Amino acid sequence: MTSAALMTAALCIIAPLSIPIGPVPISLATFVIYLSVFILGTKRALISCALYIVIGAIGLPVFTGFSGGIGKMMGPTGGYIIGYLFMILVSGLLLERLPAKVEGFSKKLMQGLCLATGTLVLYLFGLLWFCRVAGMSAGPALALTVYPFIPLDLCKIIVAVLIGPVIAARIRYTSE
Repeated sequence: MTSAALMTAALCIIAPLSIPIGPVPISLATFVIYLSVFILGTKRALISCALYIVIGAIGLPVFTGFSGGIGKMMGPTGGYIIGYLFMILVSGLLLERLPAKVEGFSKKLMQGLCLATGTLVLYLFGLLWFCRVAGMSAGPALALTVYPFIPLDLCKIIVAVLIGPVIAARIRYTSE
């Protein structure tokens, strides 16, 4: 539980730091969540993220732009906030099902695909919520809320795949 609390704290510190580029800002929250899946595993990563969402929902300024509260969750980015949970669930379950005998570049590639699949689920939740709140059709909403984020999210996935398992192994080693 300590490691889950520490990942929650990391998310609460990193997520508010954002760059507004439109209705959905750029944030490193997804990067912290990718790492949490490697470090904590699916179940504890879900608990950590759920705690982050509750902390933000009660009004502490842990969401992008140092905001918080139910109003933020009901706004244009609310689908992304809730979508984090589904991203963890999909990415984590896929990572857990990777064959143990896969090694090297193939393993990294498969891990990246697992995180990318979870990110697609996040995009879906965020896009559908944004369309509902903004009264916008999917085409223009994709241009505002998904397309600008793909290159950076791919970079975050690559870095997370490279360092996430290393951090997780070192944490397991030091706790034994």
